[in-house]
Amino acid sequence: MKKIILNLILVSAAAGCLFYGCGKYANGGDKYTDPIQIKGSDTIVNLIQAWSENFVEQHPTYNVSVTGGGSGTGFASLINKTCDIAMSSREIEGKEKSLAEKNNVKPVEFKVGLDGLAVLVNKNNPVDKLTIPQLRDIFMAKITNWKEVGGKDLKIVILSRESNSGTHMFFKELVLRNNDKNAKDEFSVHSLMMSSSQAIYDEVLQNPNALGYVGMGFVNDGVKALSVAVDDKSKRIYPNAENVLNGSYPISRPLYLYTNGESSGVIKMFIDYALSEEGQKIVLETDFVPIKKLP
Repeated sequence: MKKIILNLILVSAAAGCLFYGCGKYANGGDKYTDPIQIKGSDTIVNLIQAWSENFVEQHPTYNVSVTGGGSGTGFASLINKTCDIAMSSREIEGKEKSLAEKNNVKPVEFKVGLDGLAVLVNKNNPVDKLTIPQLRDIFMAKITNWKEVGGKDLKIVILSRESNSGTHMFFKELVLRNNDKNAKDEFSVHSLMMSSSQAIYDEVLQNPNALGYVGMGFVNDGVKALSVAVDDKSKRIYPNAENVLNGSYPISRPLYLYTNGESSGVIKMFIDYALSEEGQKIVLETDFVPIKKLP
């Protein structure tokens, strides 16, 4: 008899979970819900984490889980409905849109900031500027020695993000392919594919021959960011917030959040916070560029 009663209790509990969503509250109420799952770009994971901490501090009944892995990982999670928000350093691709449609997912895009990709070298490297064509030739291994671009007689160690990274895709499309949709140029097979921007930073920090690209948020006194010119006749531009916002730095891009359909409830609250004046100040504090000038 006791066993029968226990089974009835368990069944009732399970039914209650189904009805109430196992802890979720309808209409985005101010009570505890399951954690917001945010996945994707390693480039902006520190920014999203900073937003999340402040958001939860202001709304302690909510919880936010932030996981990196690359923009491709974020879109895959959104398409598979295993995250609420995908964070990305590139626009969603056509093939991803098709997969989303097949899975009844409707990606909605929010531009939340701007980023300049900094080209990093070791701080003891005498080279302090390169042109876009020079970068293209280096990453395609047509230039292989630092002396060819004004440096020492040393082999260049090429560092790139892995192919599922939005940073990888953006750099390839802009620098290697010159924004030509028909181009097929790829990184040299001699490139060392790194799992994260932090991994590129760490390698450049200790390797005097290394060259890599990261979001500007990874630039500090431990490494050197190069000034970049469009070509030999153009002015070289240093990667900083002012130059990204005014459009003069040639390797810059928007940063995005994507949701499945129009956001509502706590998801909308988080997006609104990211786009608020306070949220955009955090964009600046984490070395990215707000989407508009702040007062």
